[in-house]
Amino acid sequence: MAIINKGFGARRRQQNERIPPGQYLTQDFPVLSAGPTPVVTNTEWTFEVGLLSGEHKSWSWEEFMTLPQEDITVDIHCVTAWSKLDTPWRGVSLDVLLGDGVEPDGFLMARCHDGYTTNVPLEDVLDGQAWIAHTYEGESLEPEHGGPARLLIPHLYFWKSAKWISGLTEMADDVPGFWESNGYHNHGDPWKEERYW
Repeated sequence: MAIINKGFGARRRQQNERIPPGQYLTQDFPVLSAGPTPVVTNTEWTFEVGLLSGEHKSWSWEEFMTLPQEDITVDIHCVTAWSKLDTPWRGVSLDVLLGDGVEPDGFLMARCHDGYTTNVPLEDVLDGQAWIAHTYEGESLEPEHGGPARLLIPHLYFWKSAKWISGLTEMADDVPGFWESNGYHNHGDPWKEERYW
């Protein structure tokens, strides 16, 4: 039995230079997850970064909120074919979290509170391309959309913007995450329709 969420279903593809091939524009914010929505309170939330240098960083929610914050407005694109334009977020840039000692020729594994993982090249998250977002449309990020915080990499398909983020681990070699191990493309560029292997 299929579960249909508002925003899913057959739609006519629309012509718009901001919408990648094979996508349709939605005003909704459809919800699709690999499993049940975990409940993670701000009090118990932590975020950890492990670097190849051996450096380990971690923040509580309170510490994380004292970091430099950015307001971001971006278009997002889901592999299930919907695109949503001008989505407003607030969060912390990965440039701040990773620091200066990270070279762009490596990889990251994003780890989440529900056990989900996704891999991404460092060159796709540095130089103002990715954030840990905690606010959407001026409100705290709802659990169904990954709250209290999620990874936000808007130029890749949205499965790379992992919900319920708990940490990032730098890797010298690329290792597939959950969906990548189950048939999704390893990179996920919507403009190249990198949906599946």
